[in-house]
Amino acid sequence: MQSRFATRILSTAVARVISSTVLAFAILLSPALARAASTQSIATSEGLSATEFSRLVRDFSEEGGYFNSDNFTSNETAYLTVVEKLRQLGGTGGAYVGVGPEQNFTYIAKVRPRIAFIIDIRRQAIIQHLMYKAVFHLAPDRVQFLSKLFSRPLTKDAPKTTSTTGEMLTYFTRTPGDEKIYDSNLAAIRKAIEQDFQFPLSKEDQTSLEYVYKSFYKEGLEISFRLDGNWNGGYFPSLKDLILETDLAGKQGNFLASNEDYDFVRGMHARNLIVPVVGDFGGKKALVAVGDYLKKSGMTVTAFYTSNVEQYLFESGSFSAFANNVRKFPLNERSLFIRSVSARYSHPAQLPGHRSTTLLQQISVFLKEFDAGKYGSYRDMMMSNYITGQK
Repeated sequence: MQSRFATRILSTAVARVISSTVLAFAILLSPALARAASTQSIATSEGLSATEFSRLVRDFSEEGGYFNSDNFTSNETAYLTVVEKLRQLGGTGGAYVGVGPEQNFTYIAKVRPRIAFIIDIRRQAIIQHLMYKAVFHLAPDRVQFLSKLFSRPLTKDAPKTTSTTGEMLTYFTRTPGDEKIYDSNLAAIRKAIEQDFQFPLSKEDQTSLEYVYKSFYKEGLEISFRLDGNWNGGYFPSLKDLILETDLAGKQGNFLASNEDYDFVRGMHARNLIVPVVGDFGGKKALVAVGDYLKKSGMTVTAFYTSNVEQYLFESGSFSAFANNVRKFPLNERSLFIRSVSARYSHPAQLPGHRSTTLLQQISVFLKEFDAGKYGSYRDMMMSNYITGQK
């Protein structure tokens, strides 16, 4: 009797184990949950697969739009004046969203996010970021990064990884580019984008890639922001100037100023966690897709670097659409805007020697003031509840 009873118990237990196992496999094989698991994968240190990275770039992107410049570099000399305040306000971790060129890498190095999205209306800007990603991929340290970026050879007197930023820039300023190195590097960059990152380049994309990379080869460290017609009027800072900029304490803070910051940004790229997207801030797709993705991933936007894009959104009549896109982001009280205001607006927080002013603002405050109708103009917005590095 006891034997039969024990047998029944054993049979029941086995059946439960089998049922649980089948249920577990059914859950794992469920397409919807599998997609959710894929979305959650960015929370791990492993990052995204190349296939998923390429899919996000393509699926989140809109059609490219027009802007009247080649943003080869930033033109914001005051970009480091808020980094310490950003840290004090808890602007670390989470998700980073930005716009424009290499300045994003410095903010990423300071924020130390889990993932970053760089959104720009011009498709050329996204191709440039894929170029940067390939250069990081090919360059294990800062010296080799500059060598690859400008197609400059590394001779016996080349700087070391322990060299100062000034020593590195001096070497690459006096060392001319090499056309054979340029040709070889361009081929390696194209191969990395298409094979390693699994991102297909159209003929137009390849032309854009060659145009951007050749500009870095030809101009070297003197490359700068350039308006249509190849004009910068001697007005915009060179990449060399921007790398040498300092924070309010007089300390260099560009991502190329320290091995630690360079390694962090390179590591983010290696794990495919810096995702460039073609998009209009006031559009219906890119920002919405990023916000939805972050919500599903359980992440909050820590910092959103908008440069001075909001100025153009007011001019185009799409500022309200932008504000409503921001509302769809996962946010908290520590979520911050990083903005730049042009010198032509004579902002009271502008510092001597800078052509622009960099400001912070709590995104929650922004949304409350927008809802209250306080932003009738760009000037209204950039003068309201701003935070400077000095405060």
